[in-house]
Amino acid sequence: MKKKIMLPFLLTLLSLIFSYPLLAAEPTVADVVKSIDTIWVLLAAFLVFIMHAGFAMVETGFTRAKNAVNIIMKNLLTVAIGVVTFYLVGFALMFGQDVAGFLGVTGFALQGVNEEAFTVPLEGFWFFQAVFAATAATIVSGAVAERTKFIAYCLFTVVITSVTYPIVGHWIWGGGWLFQRGFIDLAGSTVVHSVGGWSALVGAYLVGARLNKFTPDGKINVIPGHNFPLGALGVFLLWFGWFGFNPGSTLSGMSSDIAHIATTTLLAGAAGTIGALFYTWLAYGKPDASLTLNGALAGLVAITAGAQVVTAAGSLAIGALAGIVLVISVSFVEKVMRIDDPVGAISVHGVCGSFGTLCVGLFAQETGLLYGGGAAQLITQTIGVFSVAAWSMVLSSLVFMLLKATVGIRVTVEEELEGLDLGEHGLEAYENYSLNPKSIAATSLASK
Repeated sequence: MKKKIMLPFLLTLLSLIFSYPLLAAEPTVADVVKSIDTIWVLLAAFLVFIMHAGFAMVETGFTRAKNAVNIIMKNLLTVAIGVVTFYLVGFALMFGQDVAGFLGVTGFALQGVNEEAFTVPLEGFWFFQAVFAATAATIVSGAVAERTKFIAYCLFTVVITSVTYPIVGHWIWGGGWLFQRGFIDLAGSTVVHSVGGWSALVGAYLVGARLNKFTPDGKINVIPGHNFPLGALGVFLLWFGWFGFNPGSTLSGMSSDIAHIATTTLLAGAAGTIGALFYTWLAYGKPDASLTLNGALAGLVAITAGAQVVTAAGSLAIGALAGIVLVISVSFVEKVMRIDDPVGAISVHGVCGSFGTLCVGLFAQETGLLYGGGAAQLITQTIGVFSVAAWSMVLSSLVFMLLKATVGIRVTVEEELEGLDLGEHGLEAYENYSLNPKSIAATSLASK
């Protein structure tokens, strides 16, 4: 009886399957290509989103336990605020109709956008760009960690994701004046990383150093993070996400450059790790673990501008040099500039982002100085680097000074000693956590 019932059912199912192409319109080659591109862009965007977990873990691990909740909250709100402001305002300023090569003026809240101008659906393109925008903001979080008011950071995030970053993005990716000059920045060594890094420099300077970081007699105290393995996990998450960050910036799953970009990205990260390792080994007598981890990020940041246009050998050189530049920069920022950057964000993103962008003018296969392309590309890259640095620092200075005059940008001494978790959020990350008595004594002495 069951066989009699199943046979007609199977025949009906098979007829539907084989007749489907006759009932549905045949997809064109263009439809297939667009589908592949859309899937690729979204997968890459998902990888970039994972980088926010990486940033959160790096910052949490490299700072003290009493501020862990605050750091998690900042990184969470960076994403939430960033995607909303980029949807409402930032996307239009970045990709809207160009005005004088400076900014876009159409497409607010994705309204009135010519969808035919994009190779993937508008919302897919926006999604990819939105997770990038939030990345630029979260770089600032690490540099101002452990002493900045939560409300001040949130308000700053609104500005950087809706104005600072999008306008730079328009200059380079939206058809603006740097794009017209031939400036090369595939995935944002300058657009994303240096915007965040130079903004972080201003923020860390204006907020001031953590208590007892610098003593009146010129001594620099090391303030160790509470969970090194957590910070290392963050670096690995960021490295993994970078395979969406750089290859995904082709915006096409059909691009023949994807494998090459992935290769140069991997090699530069590895070379940055090795460069920082050996430099610290030679300079300090021991291979410094925290600087080696940041060396990996330095190599990745540096290759992000030219991953598509440099050779595999060139990526090794750029990454290794970036790892060394990172160590030198961290020392300079702390010892010479006397700026307290708990996670090295200024050096990793601002300095190495700019360095990697300049390297395009040297190592690009067709236009680089070392390949016989002359100095034109290097000059263009230099103009772009300094223009973006100036824009980011000036606007960040105005915003931080305005916040300082209104809501304030720094917590009280008591809140900093107790920890921002309790002072700002009324919650501790770890049960029965208590402050290290030595830290209490040291910071109390500095505050007298």
